[in-house]
Order: sequence, then structure tokens, then C-alpha cells
Amino acid sequence: MEKTYIDALPLTMNSSEKQETVCIFGTGDFGRSLGLKMLQCGYFVVFGSRNPQMTNLLPNDAEVLSYSEAAKKSDIIIIAIHREHYDFLTELTEVLNGKILVDISNNLKINQYPESNAEYLAQLVPGAHVVKAFNTISAWALQSGALDASRQVFVCGNDSKAKQTVMDIVRALGLTPLDQGSLMAAKEIEKYPLQLFPMWRFPFYLSAALCIILFFYCVVRDVIYPYVYEKKDNTFRMAISIPNRIFPITALTLLALVYLPGVIAAILQLYRGTKYRRFPNWLDHWMLCRKQLGLVALGFAFLHVLYTLVIPIRYYVRWRLGNLTATQAILKKETPFSTSTAWLYDSYVALGILGFFLFVLLGITSLPSVSNAVNWREFRFVQSKLGYLTLILCTAHTLVYGGKKFLNPSNLKWYLPAAYVLGLIIPCIVLVIKFVLIMPCVDNTLTRIRQGWERNSKH
Repeated sequence: MEKTYIDALPLTMNSSEKQETVCIFGTGDFGRSLGLKMLQCGYFVVFGSRNPQMTNLLPNDAEVLSYSEAAKKSDIIIIAIHREHYDFLTELTEVLNGKILVDISNNLKINQYPESNAEYLAQLVPGAHVVKAFNTISAWALQSGALDASRQVFVCGNDSKAKQTVMDIVRALGLTPLDQGSLMAAKEIEKYPLQLFPMWRFPFYLSAALCIILFFYCVVRDVIYPYVYEKKDNTFRMAISIPNRIFPITALTLLALVYLPGVIAAILQLYRGTKYRRFPNWLDHWMLCRKQLGLVALGFAFLHVLYTLVIPIRYYVRWRLGNLTATQAILKKETPFSTSTAWLYDSYVALGILGFFLFVLLGITSLPSVSNAVNWREFRFVQSKLGYLTLILCTAHTLVYGGKKFLNPSNLKWYLPAAYVLGLIIPCIVLVIKFVLIMPCVDNTLTRIRQGWERNSKH
């Protein structure tokens, strides 16, 4: 199957200009995929293998030779081999002298070795020009096309000419090279593919902590309290009712936490009277992961919408409505229509719909493909102005949900307020402080500071 697939692809380009020959050491998945991509872009490719006769999965237009013979045919050699198999390269020191060696390897874990793989390769073959590249691109991405995955290729090396040659190859393959400097940067480049959602950890941990705390809080109020005082079994609420309270509270809290660091930063700048002092590290990290916080919040908002939509088909809801209807029919009574209650419920639903719509809009504009299509002023308008409007609507949605029972003492259970009251604390704090910051007397000073003015400046 794989042989047929490779043979069916157009392997070479019809071009009047022939590209240079590139040698690839290694015939594994990545070596084959990279070689196929280079053939499609017009390069001559020769593979170096320990068993040239045993390799039958390579493109037909590629030549397969021993390591020594393949190295003699090109000045550019891509090492598509794991670090633990580099020892054989010491036997090819004379052949590899003066050639460009491209190290594409990754390790199984961060800091597995004291030095980077590229620096280790440079020690083994001191006469070669070692360049680190291609380790952030997968074999699948090369087969599927650059548009289906990350296009960025980090490149570093001590020889500027060798590095430029590799960057030209990267561009020819339709990828985007990013010069990271000398070979000392190879260790950081090799860490990059091993990192598991580094900017998502704080939002995930925070949202998980919020969900766990709110879950136990709601269980105490809605399950344990009724059982202790009324002997009612409300454990079934843990499946739908309680999660449908946790998700919107978490979404609203995370949305407020997206804008809270900006408010804290503004207060610090006003207090210091300058913008030329660094923020604390915790605030810097918080501001860098605001996008991830917002997207996690949007995910919880989606869950809230889905859980709300299934409420009419729940057994408990249908049972309660059926009993109410039967009771009214037997007693020949009907519940009088309340215009104020109707306004309250319709306003609650309308605010939720509008808030969710803007929430989705914020999420869409944070996608790279969309944010790259707007200028900085448009992006700032959506993320800042519409973002605060979203926070206002969602906060109002929660306030209206509380309605008349919001401050009712009978709503307390063991002196614990309803969970949505807790969800309003951070959003209300953010909105109140933001209201103070946009007052002309404060905003004018803050604007001057951000334009370079300093309170204690001598000039």
C-alpha cells in the first residue's frame, strides 16, 4: 500500500533549472517523507543507508547508497538518524569534512543529555558545519502539505553560510525558516517539540481547581443539606444540575481572569508613574496565557449551552411538569401570569444569547488565520472593547438569573450563598475597577504614562 502511494505521486518538477543534490542519512519515516518532498521540489536526492539493498519503500527517483558513497555525492547531508546511532559518523570524518550536516533529531524527554544533539554531532565531526533544523516538522506534515500543519522551521548554526543554505532549502519546500542564532540555541529548539501545551497548563489547572471546588460546594448545598434536614435523595442532581451550575460559573470567572491582569498592570503603572519597569514574573506569565484562558472559558460556555438544551428532556423536569399539570387540573386552578417574571426570564435568556454570541466572536478572532486578516486596531477593538462588553453581558446574565432571590436570606444553606453569587465576585471587581480606570482624570494620566511620560522624570 505504501509503495503504491509513493509511486503514484509526481516526484519531480518540470523545471529548466536543476537543484543541487541533497544527501539524507536514514530511510525511516521522516527521512523518506523529507526525501519525497525534496524530489517534488526539484532536488536530486541520494539516501545513505546501512543496508542499501534492503530498502524498498523509497521513491523510485531516489538513489540509495552506502553512507560513505552517498556522502561523496553532496555537500549537504541531512542526518535523519537518532542520536544513539551517531557513532558510525566518526568513521566518515574525512568524507564529511567541510560539508553541511543538518541535525533533525529529537529526544524522548527534556534534558535527556547534558548537551544538545546538534552540539554532540559537532563534537563527533569537528570538521563539518552543523546546522539544526527540521526537528519541529513531522513526517505527517511533510506528506500532507505545509498548509495542514505548522510551517515554521527553527534553524541555528555557527556557520552563517551553511545556515543560509539550509534556510534556502526550507523556503524551497514551502516552509518558513526562523533564524535562532548560533548552535547554542539547539538545546532550546530540541525542547520545543517535547513541550506539552506549555501555555495551557495554567488555564487547565486553574479551571480544574475551580470545577472541583465548585462541585463540592454545590454538593454540600444541593445534596447533603436536603438529606440532613429533609431526608431527600438529590444525588441525581450531580449528573446534570450541578455541572450546569459549575460550567457557567467557571466560564464567567475565567473570562474575568482574562481581563484582570490588564487591570492590575494599569494600576501598577499608575502607582509607579512609569511604563519602563518590568511587571512581576507571575503577572507577565498571566498576561501571556490570556488567550488560552479565554478559549478554555469559551469551552465551558459551550458546555453550559449544551447542558441547558437537554433540560427539557430530563426525567426529573418532565416528571415535575406532569405533576404540576395534573395538580392544577384536579384543583381546577391555574398559575396567574406575571409580566414582571416574564420580563425577568426573557431578559435572562436574551443576555445569555448575546453574551454567548460575543464570546464565540472573541474565540474566532483569536484564531491565527482570522487575527492575521485584521489590523492591530481591529483586533484590539474586538478583544478589548467587545471583550469587556461580553463580560458585562455575561455578568448581567448571572445577576438577572438571581433575580429577586439574589439577596434573600432564605436562599442561604448553612450560611452558604448560592454558587452563582461566588461566580460574580471576580467579574464585578474587574468591571468596577475598569470603570474607575476609564474615568477621564485617570485615563488621561494612564495614557500619558503609556506614551512614555514619567512622573519622576527629570526631562
